[in-house]
Amino acid sequence: MEEHVDQILDRVMATPGNLGCLLANNQGLCIGARGNASDKSAGIIVAISEQAAKLDPNCNAPVVSLDVGDKLCIIHKNGVTGAVFKEV
Repeated sequence: MEEHVDQILDRVMATPGNLGCLLANNQGLCIGARGNASDKSAGIIVAISEQAAKLDPNCNAPVVSLDVGDKLCIIHKNGVTGAVFKEV
């Protein structure tokens, strides 16, 4: 399992413009992180995803985009919660 997670994170980081990425389980525990993504942010990333899902209960998996100046954080849950940090 760990090898599969490492492959996914490495593939995400191979995309130009990606600064970091993170995967977290449903309890907010970090499964893996690369680049400038901090494993300490896993809990808040899961919480943001869960709160966004409450905005429209009929939407099965919202995508959250946080724009901070020249950086972008995209959060999506599909089994596990993933976050990708990008430069704009």
